[in-house]
Formats: sequence, structure tokens, C-alpha cells
Amino acid sequence: MYNSKKLCASIFSGLLAASLICGGVSQAATRAEVAAIKVEKPADFKYWQDNSPTKQKVVQFVENATNPLSKNFIPQADRVAVFDMDGTFYCETAPLYFQEMMFLHRALVEDPNYQPDKKMVAFAKKIQPKIMNKTGLTPEENKTLFNYLTKAYAGMTPEEYRAYVRKFMDTNEDGLSNLKRGEAFYLPMVEIISYLKNNGFVVYVNSACGIDTTRELLRDVIPISFDRIAASDFRYTSTKMGTDKAADHFYDRYQEKIVISGEPINENGKTAKIFAILNQIGKKPVLAFGNSMGDSGMLEYTLQDNKYPSESFFVLCDDTERELGNKAKADKLKAFADKRGWNTISMRDEFKTIYGDNVVRTK
Repeated sequence: MYNSKKLCASIFSGLLAASLICGGVSQAATRAEVAAIKVEKPADFKYWQDNSPTKQKVVQFVENATNPLSKNFIPQADRVAVFDMDGTFYCETAPLYFQEMMFLHRALVEDPNYQPDKKMVAFAKKIQPKIMNKTGLTPEENKTLFNYLTKAYAGMTPEEYRAYVRKFMDTNEDGLSNLKRGEAFYLPMVEIISYLKNNGFVVYVNSACGIDTTRELLRDVIPISFDRIAASDFRYTSTKMGTDKAADHFYDRYQEKIVISGEPINENGKTAKIFAILNQIGKKPVLAFGNSMGDSGMLEYTLQDNKYPSESFFVLCDDTERELGNKAKADKLKAFADKRGWNTISMRDEFKTIYGDNVVRTK
């Protein structure tokens, strides 16, 4: 059988064994330390280089937006900022997104409460070396992986899924030392979120990650309430719904419960992020922060015909010592961002630290 301890050890030997099976000792900023970050005025920043163009531009923007005498003043009700999560203020490189790594864990690490089907295990075993070595998946493999991100949890209640996410957060990132997945926040970007919130901005997260995954990662760490998180939607069903449409089904609390259906998520990426802003916020942001083409929709929409001064920022993972950066990819993205008028943020040149000084690249 595929779920034997011997097979799991073989699959993960040299790759995921240490990071997935045990949490280890973390020397990054803890979740409590991240949660304690508080920036009210420019002098409070401590994780940005003094000459950082990003810090200077954000500070100037905030000072103008909050000064009633400035021509660039923005009424407090309209000071809306949106942030992508993965790769913008949370790690997505070690070696891939949180949800994808959690799927590998679900399929390949023995769990007495779960028996994956043989096709799922075979697929996970096939793509695992490609993910760990960053050699890339085929379009068909990416499609199958996307479907498994929910199929692997079919039948779980929302509460069971959230508990699973929290447990996985205690495993270690791969390729970065002393860093648990639940602690992998970019400290300088968390400072930006704090600074904006403490100066009258309403901050939203607009992520392609699953909604409950995003909520658990941010819970009690990033000071953003759940109603200000937009993300990809899981599809739920009830244990008694059958072929009924949800709008026609009477839910009996004594006989049924809500569970994950296993159908693919409704992905919140690119232009869908604009629709999330329209549906959930109802106002055009004046600041947007992203890091990939999946964020292009909200970055462009923020700059389009805005009645207030507006800026879009684009984080470049160009640090190859403290992060698993890719300089060639970062240069290509910078060239595109410059053409679109997005402000680029260099992790290498502008961040004094990323996760804490004891976190370094190990591969």
C-alpha cells in the first residue's frame, strides 16, 4: 500500500522529510513577533534600508493623503489599499505556494485519518521532484494539480480543513533555514501594512490562495479582519444535498453538515481580482501591492482613471542569498513593471532583513 511509513520515507528522503515530518526549531520572527510589528510614523520603520525608494514613496504618499492642506489629500473613507499575499508579503518560493506544498504533504505523508487514492499518490509522486527542483510542470500537470488542491480535502468540514492548515503551518519551509511555514512573512511588507492601517487606510488582502487557507495564515498575525480578505473560493456542499441546487436546498442542522465538495476552486487571479474589489470593497483602491502577473488586474485597475492620486507596487524576488530569488526572472518582471508604471520593490536592495537574520538560503 502507498501509505506505508517505509514508502513515505523513501519518497521524501533528502527532500521533504525534515521539513514536512517535523517542525524543527525556528529562528525566524515568530508569529507573535510578526503580530507585534507596529509602525505609526516614518521613524518606526526598522526593516527597510534607509535609502529605500519604496519606503520614501509610501511615506510621502501617506503624508500627502492624510494632510487636509495637501492637493493630494484623500478623505479617510477613500483610503483603500489592497495587497496580494503569496510573494507580496508571504513566502511563495520554498519551493512553491503553501497550498501546493500542503497537497504534497496530504498525498505523500502518512496520515492515519486519511487514505489517498492510488491515482492521487502516483500523481503527487510524479510531480514532487519537479516541484522540489523547480524544473516546472507541464500545462496538463498544472491543471491536474489545481484540481487536486480541493479534491484532496473533499468531505472535510470547514473547521477540519482550517485545523489541517494550522497543523501544516508548523512544518518547515524547504530551501530556507530556520523558517516555519506559519512564520514566513516578509517583515518589511508587514511594516507597510501596519503603517497604512495606523494612518487611516483600510487594508484588504486580495489573494489567489484559497479563502480559508489565507484566513488561517493571517489569523492573529496580520491585523486584517476576515471580511477584508478576498481570495479564491472553495466550493462547499452538504452531506444531504445530493443533486439539489444550494439555492433550493433546505439545510437541516440535525441531519447534515457542510463539507468541501472537492470541485475546483473559483480562482481569484488577474482580472478576477478586479471583480473581487468591485464585489467586496465597492471602492477603487488608491494603493495596490502585488508580485506577479496574477496581480496585474488590480495593479492596472488601481491606476486607471482614479479620482485620487494612486500608486501600484510590484515586489521583485531578486534576493538569492536570504531568499530563493531568481535574478533573471526578476529582471524580466522589472522591465515589464517599468513599462506599466508600477513601482518595483527590490527585496535584495531595499529589505534590511526578510524573515529575520537567521534565515538564509540553504540550496
